[in-house]
Amino acid sequence: MGNSQSPPAAADRRYASATRAFTHTELDHLKSLFASLAAKSSNNGDHISPSVFQSVYEKGSKDEIEEFIYQLLDVNGDGVVDRSDLESALVAVLLSIFGTEGSEHGQETVNAFLDAATFSKEANGASGKAMSLADFRSWSALIPSIRKFLGSLLIPPDAGRPGSQVPELIFGEEVNSNMILLRKEYAWHIGGALPQHELEEWRLLYHSTVNGLSYNTFVSSISNGEGPTVLVMKDKEGYIYGGYASQPWERHGDFYGDMKSFLFQLHPKASLFKPTGANTNVQWCAVNFSSESIPNGIGFGGKVNHLGLFLSANFDSGHTFSCTTFGSPCLSKTSRIVPEVVECWGVVQSKGEQEKKDGPRGTVLERFKEDRHMLNMVGIANSSN
Repeated sequence: MGNSQSPPAAADRRYASATRAFTHTELDHLKSLFASLAAKSSNNGDHISPSVFQSVYEKGSKDEIEEFIYQLLDVNGDGVVDRSDLESALVAVLLSIFGTEGSEHGQETVNAFLDAATFSKEANGASGKAMSLADFRSWSALIPSIRKFLGSLLIPPDAGRPGSQVPELIFGEEVNSNMILLRKEYAWHIGGALPQHELEEWRLLYHSTVNGLSYNTFVSSISNGEGPTVLVMKDKEGYIYGGYASQPWERHGDFYGDMKSFLFQLHPKASLFKPTGANTNVQWCAVNFSSESIPNGIGFGGKVNHLGLFLSANFDSGHTFSCTTFGSPCLSKTSRIVPEVVECWGVVQSKGEQEKKDGPRGTVLERFKEDRHMLNMVGIANSSN
């Protein structure tokens, strides 16, 4: 599409069908927009070049960009974004990033991201409710990696493309890969909230199955780490969650840390919760205190004895409550938790960019169905090649 010549019959039918989603005023506006952008593309006005569209896209406001991404999710081209649209988009994104290697846990990961979404919009003729633009914006905050990736569709696909970086997970031979909680899909999800230089390599510093559920062993195992850490745990209920600690785990009698830390859920729902600014009760690390007002253990957010996530110094119990520090809910099925597996990863901070293997070629747009009415109408979809 996007060609000034008469389109083939099939494309013409799609165009006719797509126009019914717009008023005459909206169609006139789209046609004017296409003509204006095509004229700048140095191709006789036949189509919009990727460079021209990207320059316009990059100058858009945050709200305009999010609305554009939201329109992309209408995979079925029926004017609504429902659960099936979102599922198709997620499958395409994960396939683009992980290829067939992510198929083992593919549907499980898709479901975890889907379950974090809200569908509150009434949709005429649809079997269920649809996702509104406000729903999409809320979901984007919980799944920043998706927001990053969809927001960079027009950037040539390579390993350094925003939203596509997956940290390399390094662990010793004594650790069986089947023991690891932090799958690469989870690392990608967590990495959506981190800068590029923290997305190259994460090293396993502590694993309770190998090192034992012990606070002292935990501290000694991670003491050589100089950078941030990612704490992940699985409880007896089967829920997986944790927190990113921007500061080292050091003995304190009160909350400490900075606003770079955050909490996250991985299974059965995937969400990420950044600091709200309501308070500075970020990290907690207390041991060998005799006062009841200073509970011994490690954790994140909330208030004393009522943290967003807390693991006792014995590593045999803990709790997770909703907290204003991160705007997070209870991360597990119940507030009182019994940890089953605990692991901690050291984030290797590298200033330089290392060469990485090229990811799958082609954009996510090419994996979506052809009836993306808005993009086809203004000649964008075909120009993304």
